[in-house]
Amino acid sequence: MFLKFLFRYIIFGLVFFFQVVYSQEEKEYKINTIAFYNLENLFDTKDDPVTFDDDRTPKGKDHWTLEFYKDKIQNMAKVISVIGADIAQNAPVILGVAEVENRKVLEDLVNDPEILNKNYGIIHFDSPDRRGIDVGLLYQKALFKPTKTKTYELPIYDNNTSKRIYTRDQLVVSGYLDGDMIHIIVNHWPSRRGGTSRSNYKRERAARLNKKIADSLFALDPYAKIIIMGDFNDDPKSASLSKILNAKTHKKETTLKELYNPMAGMIKKGGGSLAWRDSWIIFDQIIVSKELLDKNHNEYRYYKAGIFNEEFLTTSRGKYKGYPFRSYSNGAYTGGYSDHFPVYIYLIKQKKESR
Repeated sequence: MFLKFLFRYIIFGLVFFFQVVYSQEEKEYKINTIAFYNLENLFDTKDDPVTFDDDRTPKGKDHWTLEFYKDKIQNMAKVISVIGADIAQNAPVILGVAEVENRKVLEDLVNDPEILNKNYGIIHFDSPDRRGIDVGLLYQKALFKPTKTKTYELPIYDNNTSKRIYTRDQLVVSGYLDGDMIHIIVNHWPSRRGGTSRSNYKRERAARLNKKIADSLFALDPYAKIIIMGDFNDDPKSASLSKILNAKTHKKETTLKELYNPMAGMIKKGGGSLAWRDSWIIFDQIIVSKELLDKNHNEYRYYKAGIFNEEFLTTSRGKYKGYPFRSYSNGAYTGGYSDHFPVYIYLIKQKKESR
């Protein structure tokens, strides 16, 4: 009798298991790509008297001509059009960008034939950065509806001279992605110029501002869906990200009102968004809040992250073979793309059943 009961119990369990698997396979999901791309000095050809952009003019050191500029725009649009498209069947719904000179270059970018049909909107504010580079956000108007935008100035002072160091603002955009409220924070933290240890305080100051912004969003809603993206000029293990911003390296360690950094695990696998002295580095990252890790896919949730390092974006020969194929090198325009690879995440949401 016991064996008969056990046999029925096992059969029932197997039937239930296959029913669950089958029902999961039947579920359909919407999938959207959220990405970030450092566009490597996307300057127009005009001289801005306020900033130090003299090199990026036709008569400047870089001999930055209209022909080079147009080619650069086309190359950037080509990349954007295919980030995540193999899975999402669409270019990024939301794309954070860095190293753009002004709104005009973004207007030229979104009007390029490669991505014109995506109808990207632009969110951009001029930063006080002395190089004249800013961050910005592009979004597909049909899919994302911004409700609030704000920039936060990052005041930093030199440790030795106490003079103000002018750098990029941090851009915050809140809005609805297919009915789900999400918050995007776009960053380009101070560089390591002058040495990593000597410049750490600048990025740590940037991290504190980022933490303050995220905490203010959590104060309004502990379940806020926050996506922090950018070129941090620090890797996931740096104190600025791991301690000050407190971005966790494992999902299970991430609790309410905390952040998870999916890029941390890529270091062990030898991944990188840029290369320096024969080493790969992950300075470009996308970090998500705990709520985006929830298993309930009735709303958009984090699925996976990646570095978009397709072959056409890499240098094919020479000393820097395998490195990102940058657009300007050794004092000349190369016809390449950027010295950074784009990074991205997928968000997925279960489609509602039709009745």
